[in-house]
Parts: sequence; structure tokens; C-alpha cells
Amino acid sequence: MENYKNKLGNLADKLKQERPATPIQEVIPVKSAPVPPEPEVQFNNRITKGLLKRLKTFGLEYDESLKDINIQALELYLSHRTKPEQTIKNAE
Repeated sequence: MENYKNKLGNLADKLKQERPATPIQEVIPVKSAPVPPEPEVQFNNRITKGLLKRLKTFGLEYDESLKDINIQALELYLSHRTKPEQTIKNAE
């Protein structure tokens, strides 16, 4: 029994004298696979001069390109004009 007490006593002294080494963890962010962009095509149409002027003014005020404005307008138009069942059929 004394031998056991000596071992425990020595263990306590060792723990007091030596600082335990804490492992250093390195945090590495998880990289997601990039989504390939959808290919772009050219789209031309004619509009009135006044509408073009309003579009350019809007783009300057809100720091948006004409391309972005056109894409947003067409997406909004199609989302309001198409029926839900048509959207599902076109996606398949």
C-alpha cells in the first residue's frame, strides 16, 4: 500500500512541476467547389432613345451596369409572366 501512495505522490509532484503540453490546432477553412458560370450569349434589341437615357441615368444613380439592369428586368418579367407549372416543365 505504501508503494501505491508513493507512486501517487510522485505523480502529483510531476503534474505540479511539468506543464502539460496543449496541442495546437490549425483551423483550415473548407473550400467549396466553384460553380461554373453559365455561358453568356449576345442579346440585341432596339428601344426608344428616352428609355435608354432613363436606363443610363438609373444605372449611374444606383451604380449598376446596363447589363445587370437588363438581366434583372428580364428575370422579373419572366417570373411574373410564367405560370408555376410552365416553370417546372421548362426546368426538366
